[in-house]
Amino acid sequence: MAVFTQINDTQLAEFMADYALANVTAFKGIAAGVQNSNFIVETGDEKYILTIYEDTATGVNPDDLPYFLGLMQHLAAHGINCPTPIMQKNGNILGQLAERPAALVSFLPGRGTVTPKPQECRAVGAALAELHLAGADFEMRRVNRQGPDNWRKLYKKSQDSADEASPGLADFIGQELQRLETAWPQGLPEGVIHADLFPDNVFFDKGEVSGLIDFYFACHDMLAYDLAIMLNAWCFEADVNFNITKARALLAGYQSVRPMSAEEIEALPILAAGAAMRFLTTRLYDWLNQPEDALVVPKNPVDYLRRLRFHRHVTSAADYGLES
Repeated sequence: MAVFTQINDTQLAEFMADYALANVTAFKGIAAGVQNSNFIVETGDEKYILTIYEDTATGVNPDDLPYFLGLMQHLAAHGINCPTPIMQKNGNILGQLAERPAALVSFLPGRGTVTPKPQECRAVGAALAELHLAGADFEMRRVNRQGPDNWRKLYKKSQDSADEASPGLADFIGQELQRLETAWPQGLPEGVIHADLFPDNVFFDKGEVSGLIDFYFACHDMLAYDLAIMLNAWCFEADVNFNITKARALLAGYQSVRPMSAEEIEALPILAAGAAMRFLTTRLYDWLNQPEDALVVPKNPVDYLRRLRFHRHVTSAADYGLES
């Protein structure tokens, strides 16, 4: 259970008193999540998500909270189905609970998926493009702290023990980092990206996308990189074999809303390899540095090693089902 901070009825009542909402009728912790404590709060006929932002090694930087909450507020106002921060009586959208920052956001209907279908890939591709367009005039800006510079830093911290996860991994990452750093694209269209739109961060209802959640890696970066992250997250099966049918659907859905430039299409293989490297290095570091009292088991980095090896042999976007 990933509820790091337990709260009692008195603490919750004091927090909810700052909102012009009906009395709380029920609340319970949510097991999902690895960074924050999340609860479902019910008030009469309404439901909300209460998030307590944890002061942990993997937690959200409190200085970034105005960006994340402001972005969700902006996107919701532009028609994106995402959690909408609830305003307190004093006009604030960020409060305090259990001596930690906390916020209340709207509850979204629908359910996530474990094994996405091609039609769901197409729908979420279109939803990502809509997010990119809606974020175009968002005035706040946050750099991507999980970009290439961070891959190199995490690699240096993990290099001596990397082969514990997979024999030869240290040398492989070192060689691939050099390739990616040399070939990393410049000058592609940029804007707000979600940067973590995995299947468990998307809700579906009757086959349609009903919600995009977990914006706590959102930042300013290349839009096509966001799509490359999704190629890794949505288009590989449980055995880590690539499913080109799902990739073709994902890319077609995205292009139906925001057509990619020729330069973005050409850069897709290197962006997809970079996206795999991003999650390989972060998961490797977490795997090697798991606290003994951890409430969440780190994910196996080898899954992203296998993805990265696939992308190394991709010669063009056609291998993802998209003609340049």
